[in-house]
Amino acid sequence: MNKIKILLFVSLLLAITVGTATASELIDETEHEELIELGKQIFFDDDLSTPKGQSCASCHHPDVGFADPAQSRAVSQGAVPVRFGNRNSPTAAYAAYSPDFDYNETEQMYIGGQFWDGRAIDLAEQAKGPFLNPLEMNNPSKLAVVQKIIKSDYADLFEKVYGEGALDNVEEAYNQTAEAIAAFEMTDEVNRFSSKYDKSMAGEVKLTSQERKGLKLFNDPKKGNCAACHPSTAGLYSDKPLFTDFTYDNLGVPSNRGMMGDSPELMDYYPFYYPPIAPIFNPDGLDYVDYGLGALTGDDEMGMMKVPTLRNSAVTPPYTHNGAFMTLNEVVNFYNTRDVGEWPAPEVNINVNRDELGDLGLSDAEEDAIVAFLETLTDGYEET
Repeated sequence: MNKIKILLFVSLLLAITVGTATASELIDETEHEELIELGKQIFFDDDLSTPKGQSCASCHHPDVGFADPAQSRAVSQGAVPVRFGNRNSPTAAYAAYSPDFDYNETEQMYIGGQFWDGRAIDLAEQAKGPFLNPLEMNNPSKLAVVQKIIKSDYADLFEKVYGEGALDNVEEAYNQTAEAIAAFEMTDEVNRFSSKYDKSMAGEVKLTSQERKGLKLFNDPKKGNCAACHPSTAGLYSDKPLFTDFTYDNLGVPSNRGMMGDSPELMDYYPFYYPPIAPIFNPDGLDYVDYGLGALTGDDEMGMMKVPTLRNSAVTPPYTHNGAFMTLNEVVNFYNTRDVGEWPAPEVNINVNRDELGDLGLSDAEEDAIVAFLETLTDGYEET
């Protein structure tokens, strides 16, 4: 029985990349109720770090679109207080829709995967990373993680799902831990599709005139052209818009050092640049350059980062892979004026997308309208 459950789950993981699906179709939540509950308990368990106190939800909290609730920092703090990640924590919401990481021969580009650089092929592989990352949950080994689960309140549930003695095999139990987290991340609880925009498409509410103007600008290839990478309609991977095509791009985003300049006030937003913290997360200190996908694949993709979903973007600052922007207005203004404004040089000055952004010619009012539209993508909308 338990082996059948596991095989069904694996088939569900593989099914993500095929056809279209709603969140409820990603995993049968009735049939896999216990597996999902196990994954949820693991996701929120802050005893699974070293020292205790950090869970998956610490950097992917439901109250802020499954992103980091500590929004004044460009990157997330680890379980060890003086250690910080070297990238902005992306939302875990809607990550279940990303296809497995692969090179698309037709499009001649990489698509899918997890993390900003796609280094994890799928959700389960991604879930294995933070437990052992010294900048995140900081466990010394897979054994340490499994031993904590053995002592948890849900150890019996783990064996009910995966079979008696499942926690005896460390390698298998660790993989199953990640699979359970992925199962939870496939549910409607994480992928809600309950924004004002969703309800407007269902005919339940109407967008304001400014929001409609923002949507038009968002879609217009001669204006914002945002939909080129963040489609506002259903596509290959879902029958509802995901606002990402899961491809990779170098937007020419400046490094955080470039964004800070010499302003001491801005240093408060980026404490990880103060010695001796910087060397802890990054041996290169202030000279650090994040090559993204290119660090894995080579020069043709240097500086490219995975296109994020814009769902819940209004409640998930900071923005871009290095948390360089603190507001949506800043991001939109950067897209609009990167090549004509007084912006620092790109962190990686090759493979920069100079065709779809940089000099859009949008007015201040048009920028504001796009931001107003982006604010309609926040889940949990209730008409007042």
